[in-house]
Amino acid sequence: MSLTKVFIDGSEGTTGLRINERFEGRDDIEILKISSELRKDPNEIKKYINASDVTFLCLPDAAAREAVAMVENDNVVIIDTSTAHRTEEGWAYGYPELSDEHRKAIKNGKRIAVPGCHATGFITLVYPMIAEKIMPNDYPVSSFSLTGYSGGGKKMIAEYEGDERKAELGSPREYGLSQTHKHLKEMKAVTGLSKLPLFSPIVADYYSGMLVSVPLYTDMLSEKITPKELRDRFAQFYEGEKFVRVMPYGAEADTSNFLGSNNVSGWDGIEIFVTGNEDRILLSSRFDNLGKGASGAAVQCLNIVMGCDEAKGLNL
Repeated sequence: MSLTKVFIDGSEGTTGLRINERFEGRDDIEILKISSELRKDPNEIKKYINASDVTFLCLPDAAAREAVAMVENDNVVIIDTSTAHRTEEGWAYGYPELSDEHRKAIKNGKRIAVPGCHATGFITLVYPMIAEKIMPNDYPVSSFSLTGYSGGGKKMIAEYEGDERKAELGSPREYGLSQTHKHLKEMKAVTGLSKLPLFSPIVADYYSGMLVSVPLYTDMLSEKITPKELRDRFAQFYEGEKFVRVMPYGAEADTSNFLGSNNVSGWDGIEIFVTGNEDRILLSSRFDNLGKGASGAAVQCLNIVMGCDEAKGLNL
């Protein structure tokens, strides 16, 4: 059996390290390892990219674009975890559970963009609502997203885990206050919304895990629907998808009607809760921002490209 040659550009960042961890014990992959002293040398990077079958880009946006421009081997598959290409023409959006078309585009594509973490939670909830015509695409959508500090990368991790950190880091902090968060563009484009959602991300004092919520007025939906009926529609939409777990109606009672945001840290799937009443419904998705929200999703895309079990090397 020939091994799939994989290069990770940005292997020492948070996402790159997590991708490497998920390759431990795999006998179908050969990791092409660039020496530490040359990991930022453009000529060396270019050599490794073109020697690979699949290259993961775990880089800032500008560097990701530069890396794509280095591709000369037409057979190389690029899986980009940055924001750079998520809404670019010719790039498959790496969320296979959304539709057969999304999965086929990943399977057959040479350019795959891994969804953003906040966007993953939001799109999981809103895409079916519009695709199934339960919600009009001009609905004034708002969303809160609670995340662990690992989503901010090495700098934020060091800030939270430092010996002399600021007192305010012990409390949740809202950010993205200018309503220009980098995930907004894909949140609108992928779901089919006619305008950008009102989005409030919040970072809190725990390492990883994410809880995204979307509140809805039922009288503004395209059809009258109860929370239980809507939960069942989600279950039908995601039927057979091993990475998406639509929770039983009323499951929040098992945790005294609280939804924690770090409960599934280390897991590579995503949970959906539908709560509320006949007037106001709350959709919630819970997952690991470093799992289904980043490296886990990237490895799932690789598995689809390779034609193996989508969950291979992942924690489900």
